[in-house]
Amino acid sequence: MALSSLSPPPTLVATQSSTSTWPYLSHSTCISFPAIQNPHITISPLNKKWRTNVSFFPAFFNKTKDPTPIKQELLEAIAPLDRGAEATPQDQEIIDQIARKLEVCNPTKEPLKSSLLNGKWELIYTTSKSILQTQRPKILRSRVNYQAINVDTLRTQNMEGSPFFNQVTADLTPLNARKVVVKFDYFKIAGLIPIKAPGRARGELEITYLDEELRVSRGDLGNLFILKMVDPYYKVPT
Repeated sequence: MALSSLSPPPTLVATQSSTSTWPYLSHSTCISFPAIQNPHITISPLNKKWRTNVSFFPAFFNKTKDPTPIKQELLEAIAPLDRGAEATPQDQEIIDQIARKLEVCNPTKEPLKSSLLNGKWELIYTTSKSILQTQRPKILRSRVNYQAINVDTLRTQNMEGSPFFNQVTADLTPLNARKVVVKFDYFKIAGLIPIKAPGRARGELEITYLDEELRVSRGDLGNLFILKMVDPYYKVPT
């Protein structure tokens, strides 16, 4: 399915502790129903049978599968929001609605069985205040956050950029083909000093959209996470 004090280390999903939550309404569909009007269709006054010069049913049930326009809409809406730190409640609602439209068009129905999930992803938007560190002066906030996942080893790693470079690693336990339990094992302060994670440092992550360049995830505390692929070959430390 997705860092504070010395900056609490980032977490993959919403957890039950005070650690950062880091995993990743109108309901839309990707089905387009053109108007049921066709000048070529006539009804015979004698036998009342349909006659047409075109195929009606294939057009009526045409499904638009291409998520590209929705992705573009989402990226444009996210761009001015500083990864979500500048988002108003109205902005958050708009982003959530666009994300839901994209989730309906998800081309990867079983992301935990897909190699597309592997690699290093950059967080470009979240509703998690603990990850955005909005309680801090802007100069002390992380400039960038990454999350890496390896499906073959069921391992994940969250990495914070400057100024603190904190990290956390975790094991993943699948609940189904798109949702996992995340159990954190080690935090690394400044990317160097290891600290064993407490047993309560766990949560859940559901991956709701996945393609080769974009991922949408939702945590068990309701936070939304949108990430873009930056390195498909990155390996999480075992």
